[in-house]
Amino acid sequence: MENDFISPFFDVASFRMLETVEDWQSVPGLEVKPPDVCRYFVRVKPSVLDAFIADNRLEGIDRREAEDEFVNQNSFKLNQTNYASLGDKKAFVLSHGRNIMILKVVGFAEAIVDYYKIRDLRAHVWIAHQRFPTKGRVWHPAGAHPFTGINIALVHNGDFANYHSVTEHLLQRNIHPQFLTDTEVSVLLFDLLSRTYHYSLEHIIEALAPTSELDFDRLPENKKKLYRAIQATHIHGSPDGPWFFIIARNDPLGQQFQLLGITDTAMLRPQVFAFCDGEVQVGLIASEKQAIDATLSSLSKDDPRICPVADRYWNARGGSHTDGGAFIFNLKKESGRLRMSCTDKFGKPVELPKGTEACDFTIEENQDIPLEEKTKNELSQAMVKCSQVLFDIFRDSIPAWPYDTLRAACRFVSESAKDNSLVDVAVQTMTLLNDRRYPVGTKKRSHILHIVRSELTRLFSALPSLENPGASGISRYRRIDYDTRHTLRAPQDEETTLVINAFRFPPEGRESDASLLMDAYLKGWRRFISFGCIGQRYIGNGLGPETDEVVIDVYDSSGDYLASGIDGMTIFVHNNAQDQLGQIIKRGKFVIYGDVGQTFLYGAKGGETYVMGNAAGRPLINSVGKPRVVINGTCLDFLGESFMAGDPHNDGGFVILNGVKFDDDGNILLMDEPYPGSNIFSLASGGAIYLRDPGKTLISQQLNGGIVEPIDSRDWELILPYLEENERLFGIRIDDLLKVDGKTGSPLNVYRKVIPATAASALGCAVPDDTDDEFVAEEVLYESSAVSGKSAC
Repeated sequence: MENDFISPFFDVASFRMLETVEDWQSVPGLEVKPPDVCRYFVRVKPSVLDAFIADNRLEGIDRREAEDEFVNQNSFKLNQTNYASLGDKKAFVLSHGRNIMILKVVGFAEAIVDYYKIRDLRAHVWIAHQRFPTKGRVWHPAGAHPFTGINIALVHNGDFANYHSVTEHLLQRNIHPQFLTDTEVSVLLFDLLSRTYHYSLEHIIEALAPTSELDFDRLPENKKKLYRAIQATHIHGSPDGPWFFIIARNDPLGQQFQLLGITDTAMLRPQVFAFCDGEVQVGLIASEKQAIDATLSSLSKDDPRICPVADRYWNARGGSHTDGGAFIFNLKKESGRLRMSCTDKFGKPVELPKGTEACDFTIEENQDIPLEEKTKNELSQAMVKCSQVLFDIFRDSIPAWPYDTLRAACRFVSESAKDNSLVDVAVQTMTLLNDRRYPVGTKKRSHILHIVRSELTRLFSALPSLENPGASGISRYRRIDYDTRHTLRAPQDEETTLVINAFRFPPEGRESDASLLMDAYLKGWRRFISFGCIGQRYIGNGLGPETDEVVIDVYDSSGDYLASGIDGMTIFVHNNAQDQLGQIIKRGKFVIYGDVGQTFLYGAKGGETYVMGNAAGRPLINSVGKPRVVINGTCLDFLGESFMAGDPHNDGGFVILNGVKFDDDGNILLMDEPYPGSNIFSLASGGAIYLRDPGKTLISQQLNGGIVEPIDSRDWELILPYLEENERLFGIRIDDLLKVDGKTGSPLNVYRKVIPATAASALGCAVPDDTDDEFVAEEVLYESSAVSGKSAC
């Protein structure tokens, strides 16, 4: 093979076989023996390249581009001879390009690191695929992700509906897929648009995920003209979802490395982005936030300058005029050192929090930091009062305190929990510091959160173990972990709360923490704290009906399907949450102190749900019965699709969408558009969406089977109790929600509602004119209670 495809064409500067372990079966997670890998560092021989340029009439292009094309065609011939045309697969090209290496196995990505002994390999951009492919030869390493183009590596979550159409599009351009998978087709398409057509990234993304409907109408006129031409040329070769691409790219011409995430227009696959800024910068893209959490946790152990909590997490809105459904991390030299920036499809930089003062995490957590006697006395006096008083001290002091004082104060609170009478106050105070938004001065909020969460973990880990109940006197809390799971028993004496350290539990199955919680419920436990989560799924599932006495608090990085099917219990999630949460909820209360992922509350039948931040795509699809939901941020698209929740005024369901966010000081900011997408309440037949929209930004083009109307006094009376509970949970004051241009207005002028057109017809309602700027004149139905921000205990 070397004599056929390497020696005749290339000057070989260096080559070597990649070292491996002796026995591949000794590496956990491998399904078959990985390929033997030989790395060649080459340049095309000048005479060979001259002949190639002449034979293919490529004199008009840059010589380096011609060299790339020769390499590409040579790889194709090697694959065709040794892989695609044979029953017995002999060899294939893993990767080709400059400063890029791809390795593949049938198994888990971490097995690559162990098998090929690359733990000490250094690189600026890493990409991995942690699931089996859905098409192609899934049993062979060549069918595994990533797939390669010149200077790029692409991984893909999803499945093209028009795989054959896109393949035909490539065949018409003499590009022949060889690995029978839509992921290979994706990278070939990207390579065609980039290397052959020389499209900019913006226009490559537009060809892959075209802007449509209202988002297209909202584009600037100059972009509309160009995008129409791109769509007319490439629409039959545009991958039809669901898909989400992550692409690692070396751009030699631009002298930069890039990491891209692109979602399809329909956003049917989960995706999340994160950015850690500072001395060491880290940009991350993943299908699930739990993967980002795990990566940052691992990196922070190797380099304490990296905080395990990112400065910002966000989602892309596919095919949108706002971000284009794509974000790009760019790594480029500035003043002699590599620095990272992040932009959306249109080149607009991602905004990061203003706080830049970093905590020195190289100081060991266990190192004692002295606390001034005055501060210690103030905290001690507050602890014997209540958690709210103690939280108020922290909230008012954090902007001025140095990090050392904050760490010492948090340590003082967690250590105080060794007194059983102070455990409740300590847990509640640290939880408020984790959940609430408050001024942080010049500090990084992410670093404050890491301090708080570390002390919460320390506090929970020090609680008395279930297997040794007499060691710490009388305590309502008992802790259990994976190693002590066999000690599970019924609660005794004054024991009320089972604290589960989920860290080492598997993500699902009979040995999971979710199964342990279910068994504990059957033994009589009713109050639970789950901490140390690293993506475990199904927490709160399977407890059966009438679980009104159950309360579960979930900390750290919980996984999918949490709170699904609950009937009566209360669950608090003290972090951002994942996908498919709260499916088919019947009754109960569900509170998320952060954002939620895809298909939130699918098929929900009831219950109260409160979300402090945003929901991703398709929340409350096919919901029926009487779910009552408050989302304080926004959602990407398809809110309440096929909602079937009856009449809100007759025990039916509804959603309140407030369209607000927090600034760096914890103040409420109003979003320019409370709902930026289309298909709100699409094909709904019951229920309502109450939207905070004093500027009347929601228009008829965003609807699909619904109408938007002013609310009336009955509507306000209906939603007010839920907004009051929302204020109690999150500190989002109703008075702030009702402010327009700095003045408190009537709720009837601030909120609007979307109802199904069928319901409107039955009530004899007329579709309002979107251009009408007059609001309904009503008396003020809400009188501010002059909340000071310092709640009583």
